[in-house]
Amino acid sequence: MKVNKRFVLAGVSLASALLLTACGGGSSNQSTYSYIYSTDPNTLDYIASTRTTTSDITSNLVDGLLENDKYGNLIPSLAEDWTVSEDGLVYTYKLRKDAKWYTSEGEEYGAVTAHDFVTGVKHAVESKSEGLFLIQNSIKGLDAYAKGETTDFKTVGVKALDDYTVQYTLERPESFWNSKTTSGVLFPVNAAFLESQGKDFGSLKPSSILYNGPYYLKNLTSKSQIELVKNKEYYDEKNVHIDNVKLTYNDGSDPESVIKKFENGQYSFATVMPNSSTYKSVKKKFGDNIVYGVQYGTSYYLGFNIDRQKYNHTAKTTDAQKSSTKQAILNKDFRQAVNFAFDREAYAAQTSGADAATKILRNTLVPPTFVQVNGEEFGKVVEKQLVTYGDEWKDVNLDDAQTTLYNQEKAKAEFAKAKEQLQKEGVQFPIHLDYVVSQTDNSQVQQASSFKQSVEAVLGADNVVVDIQKLSDDDFNNITYFTDTAAEKDYDLAGGGWVPDYQDPSTYLESLSPVNGSVFYYLGVDAGSNSPAISAVDFGKYAELLKDANAEVSDQAVRYEKYAAAQAWLTDSSLILPTVSNGGTPMLQRTVPYSRAASWVGTKGTGTNYKYLELSEEVIKTKDYDASKEKWLKEKAESNKKAQEELKNHIESKYLG
Repeated sequence: MKVNKRFVLAGVSLASALLLTACGGGSSNQSTYSYIYSTDPNTLDYIASTRTTTSDITSNLVDGLLENDKYGNLIPSLAEDWTVSEDGLVYTYKLRKDAKWYTSEGEEYGAVTAHDFVTGVKHAVESKSEGLFLIQNSIKGLDAYAKGETTDFKTVGVKALDDYTVQYTLERPESFWNSKTTSGVLFPVNAAFLESQGKDFGSLKPSSILYNGPYYLKNLTSKSQIELVKNKEYYDEKNVHIDNVKLTYNDGSDPESVIKKFENGQYSFATVMPNSSTYKSVKKKFGDNIVYGVQYGTSYYLGFNIDRQKYNHTAKTTDAQKSSTKQAILNKDFRQAVNFAFDREAYAAQTSGADAATKILRNTLVPPTFVQVNGEEFGKVVEKQLVTYGDEWKDVNLDDAQTTLYNQEKAKAEFAKAKEQLQKEGVQFPIHLDYVVSQTDNSQVQQASSFKQSVEAVLGADNVVVDIQKLSDDDFNNITYFTDTAAEKDYDLAGGGWVPDYQDPSTYLESLSPVNGSVFYYLGVDAGSNSPAISAVDFGKYAELLKDANAEVSDQAVRYEKYAAAQAWLTDSSLILPTVSNGGTPMLQRTVPYSRAASWVGTKGTGTNYKYLELSEEVIKTKDYDASKEKWLKEKAESNKKAQEELKNHIESKYLG
């Protein structure tokens, strides 16, 4: 991500983001999907913005070259077919000729052509796209053009060979290039329309963009409602089963309202809240309908601010408290102590309930099963690297749904080391950590309270105090999600998360690169800066590990091993504290299980994508869902294997470009 691409908050984060990305919903009206959303978009410019608040909407309005099927495979969208040169540097896409651009009123504007993809890349540079990082060092010549070292866009490796053939020339091979095409930064833009709109392109009104996807944006009313309507002229209309999508604003202040509206048929999807006052009645009525999905690719975490500049939201009363907290955060033993003292199961139970709390736990930024390294899961390779950092990492299982990071003895041992050193530096105890939350999001507040309880109980409130700063929703967003500079990050600890963009571990790990990480500023320091905090936490080592891994392009297994080393460093550093994933939460639904597109990466396989999704007349029964899940997992394995084998059919035996 550049800035905050696929960056997501934890709070409205966990309540809402989990709600939004779970398996769809719908109303009893079989033509209408009805559910909630939690945060307004700040733009409809799908190329300039990579925030999920934008892509959750625009991924339904605009198609790119490829999309995902229900097994996560990449399949044709605007591109009917594609080839790659033997050296892996040139990708050529043949476009379908029946895809059209339409205005918000449904009037045909013109054909979607290869020139629109060229315009899209150029617009990414001109708009300083948050997603530019995805392609800037990938497409030949784009980095030089973006930096102003050349002013001739013809030197950039994206060409329209004819009206229906677009070609990308890369700087070096990227086995995961095709997965990037499902991100907005590589979507097409009609040049004439872009010019006609000027600065208004992508403004918050339906008429500010053109549409080539399955839906039109009918209505966008701030903190009220988002409505989509089916594009009846869509080239793949047969796979769009829902006529209308209606999303109602929900700030999380009344989580029980969702289940109530599900019961009366207003929504046909709802997350079950086991800790709510209505849970008993919900379980009595829907006990045979509660289902649990699989864990997906979004990784949530808490992150330390290593160089805080602002104190508008703080419980600290003296400069000594401010400096003491800053010194403590820069101490790895202190951060590890907090990491081991954090009861993630109790944290997750605030939304999922005690019985299902472990079902959503995630212990690393990169999901442990995201890729395979010579037949071994990525997480297991990380574990082998991690134990080289110290005995404290022995017997730590980094798999999803595991609780071994929580260890009171290790927490106390690491804190003892930290306290001894910090006292020598003149640090005053207790250390006060300002943890910011949105006061309107009850789940977020409860999670923060759980964190406070476990950390203070293990380390002692005379040593560490977690001060929960409850802010208005706007104030909270303005110092977290919607600010792009480190100086505005007014907290010691805050929740965040990452949605992967492409099928490579770098999509997660590079986001926190101290050199150019798109959300590195979330940790209180701007990427590329000379802040002494970077060297204080040895972030230079992380940068070296990333650089070494990124340089490996010929041997995928070696590349993944090197990224595993970077993940091990990040885990040992405890600069971020992974918490949970999306998916895996208890829910009720009136949608056909596993009918939607599904992918861990990009924008075309998320729970907010409505193409392919089918509605059900009845609430899905647990037994039927579980059977569908088992069947889907088996089919997915077979389908993914077949898709992998078929990749060789796309390699040109002789490149004739």
